[in-house]
Amino acid sequence: MINKSFSFSTKGEIDFVDLTDHVQEVVSESAIKNGMVHVFAPHATGILILTENDYALLNDIKALLEEIIPKRIAYQHPSNAHSHLRSMLLPPDKTLPVIDGRVEFGTWQSLLFVETDVYPRQRTLIIQVIGEQ
Repeated sequence: MINKSFSFSTKGEIDFVDLTDHVQEVVSESAIKNGMVHVFAPHATGILILTENDYALLNDIKALLEEIIPKRIAYQHPSNAHSHLRSMLLPPDKTLPVIDGRVEFGTWQSLLFVETDVYPRQRTLIIQVIGEQ
């Protein structure tokens, strides 16, 4: 098993950061041939999604989050309650299979971090690769 951390910056609400290549690079460097990779974002206002990294689709995701949990209504928590509520909808982690030293993504899947907070942030990702060499 190996553990790696990775830090990156976001641009603010709702920003998408493609992590696909970085996670694959960590798996390749690990020399693990078969097992799994677990990716965790230890943040109260950040989520991970597997989806197609398509500009129009990402705009649809933004619209969906705004429709389900609007930014501009009265919440009791100051300033960013909607950010916390949005991050409750989707998990901060994903586990993916590793087969023959490669992360198995679906044909159009990318692993994306979604910033739900209202300000740009410095974020950290914890990547664990578990398996056999």
